[in-house]
Amino acid sequence: MRRLIPITFSILLLFVASVQAQETDRPAEVLSAYFGLDDALPRVVNRICRRGAGLDGMPVIFSHHIDANTLEPEDFAVITASGQVNTPRCVTLGPAVDVGELRTALLIGQFGNAQTDAPQTVEIVGDILSGSGDPGSVAIPEGITPVNFIGMTVQVTPLEAGPFLVSGENVPEADWVLDARGQQGQGSGCPSEGTQQIVRAKWSGGVAKPDGSEVNDLEREQYQVTLTQEDGTETVVIPFALGDLDDGDNNHLLCLDTLGTPTLIQFSAGYLVDPNRDTLNPDTSIAVIDMLDMNE
Repeated sequence: MRRLIPITFSILLLFVASVQAQETDRPAEVLSAYFGLDDALPRVVNRICRRGAGLDGMPVIFSHHIDANTLEPEDFAVITASGQVNTPRCVTLGPAVDVGELRTALLIGQFGNAQTDAPQTVEIVGDILSGSGDPGSVAIPEGITPVNFIGMTVQVTPLEAGPFLVSGENVPEADWVLDARGQQGQGSGCPSEGTQQIVRAKWSGGVAKPDGSEVNDLEREQYQVTLTQEDGTETVVIPFALGDLDDGDNNHLLCLDTLGTPTLIQFSAGYLVDPNRDTLNPDTSIAVIDMLDMNE
């Protein structure tokens, strides 16, 4: 049994190296900044950010996994319509902290007023580096160069906008957590029975039913995933189950019982809201990044 430990660790390092190599080949960018809450963060936020309750909340989504050790509030400048520059009070990768999810930084602070001086732009003004994507802080293997996001900017999606899909990716089997119950810090898993592959859908912010409750089969049936077969034909399937529920983050796992290369995720308008509960989601779609096509 003792011999299995270094072997297992070596396999994990090889997997992380492959993911990092694949991510390094992709253009680095800030995908989204979403003005999610205006002076409305709940009291529970005080557990991670002192006096954070009642402040603004803004999820910022990156193209690559983030090294949490390089993430500081001073790395962000939130610029309003009048030109005022605001620095977050706190920043956290939570609650999206499952393996493979570490791309959403939640900014907490005062970023302007939705009616009188709304935030317009987020600029990265400090060194934010890409990481392994593993909450266990496995170091990036030697030879893989982290991406630095300093100098990048993104337009802020206004408060009144509904949530939309920001990224999609198929999930390597090494990252699967099957039959798990959702809890703080870990979303529920896909069923072990029937799951042939898993696709992750990442939203601009946390999403729920209009009454704030967790999604169920009604929302599951609004997802459509396009699969391309080896002969080039395409099929469109609906996930037979959803995972990554009950942890309050901005990710859903689409559990598929059909094989094929996923290329597109679509979701119908009118079913989901963000924590502000002001506007239902539009029709939204996103291409799927092939995380299984690793570079050698």
